[in-house]
Amino acid sequence: MTTPGPWDDAMRLALTEAKAALEGDDVPVGAVVLDASGTVIGTGRNTREAHHDPTGHAEVVALRAAAAARGEWRLSGCTLVVTLEPCTMCAGAVVLSRVDRLVFGAYDDKLGAVGSLWDVVRDRRLNHRPEVVAGVLATESTALLDGFFAAHRSAGLR
Repeated sequence: MTTPGPWDDAMRLALTEAKAALEGDDVPVGAVVLDASGTVIGTGRNTREAHHDPTGHAEVVALRAAAAARGEWRLSGCTLVVTLEPCTMCAGAVVLSRVDRLVFGAYDDKLGAVGSLWDVVRDRRLNHRPEVVAGVLATESTALLDGFFAAHRSAGLR
């Protein structure tokens, strides 16, 4: 058995959000935003299918909730924890929101923009580069996604 890491509890909350995305037949991705003290100030899950919104990615939903909770768009001092490596849109939102840290679970070889295909958040040309912690509870995140896509393939969907 491995020793729990410092981000495991937050990732478990994000995994709970990801599982809730399944209710709307969305890809199971979940996210939470923690303030500097570790308090959850925003949560999100994929809502693209449920809300017919192409920007309804878990990260964007969680960042919007955190900004509303704080009453400002700058999320300095905060950490975004998400079950899947962010895409280019979400990586851009991470940079623009000024979060201090991005923690993610599974890598996304098809759309990932934090090292897989691109590395938006560490691009030296940008004015903000958050710390990145990758692979937190990646096995759990990957299993949830694999199960979702296997079920959809067997049903002839997506």
